[in-house]
Amino acid sequence: MMMFPRILSAVAQRRLQAHLKKGGLVAYPTESCYGLGCVPTLPKALNQLIHLKKRPQHKGMIVIGHSLEQLQPLLQRPSENIQTMLNEAWPAPKTFLLPAGKKVLPSLRGKRRSKLAVRVPAHAGARRLCQVLEMPLVSTSCNRAGKRACKTERDVRRQFGRKVWVVGGLIGKQKTPSQIIDGETGARLR
Repeated sequence: MMMFPRILSAVAQRRLQAHLKKGGLVAYPTESCYGLGCVPTLPKALNQLIHLKKRPQHKGMIVIGHSLEQLQPLLQRPSENIQTMLNEAWPAPKTFLLPAGKKVLPSLRGKRRSKLAVRVPAHAGARRLCQVLEMPLVSTSCNRAGKRACKTERDVRRQFGRKVWVVGGLIGKQKTPSQIIDGETGARLR
């Protein structure tokens, strides 16, 4: 069983990059379900995602990347110990809360929160997508608030129609969402 998203041609990659840079949304397979994402630094895109999901605005979101280096511009510089811990832990279905960079939008980290949830996913296709797009992506479950998370491309199209760009592929075998761990204290929050 192939878990990678379908290979995007060079033309499709450029079109998807342009779509995202204009504030568009993308759905893509992750470890346990389809993720719904956008460029994490675009207020228009974040607002569109929150509105489409009917997600409470005070909740923060997860950002994924293909490496710690790709996520670094969104974070305060972690200590050497934390960097070592992250590099040993990832890729994995483990999300870490780390001090957010000063320019991280409140709608991304969550209102009145100072930390950002970040992950280098265990799903090779999700990592590869961030790599070929040359950007990290917001990664929230692909569903409207209170509905079941989409597990297939067909589920995504039923819930969202043409409102999101869908990168097809199979989700991973993880049965539950990623763990959420405070990167500074080690406390498991989910």
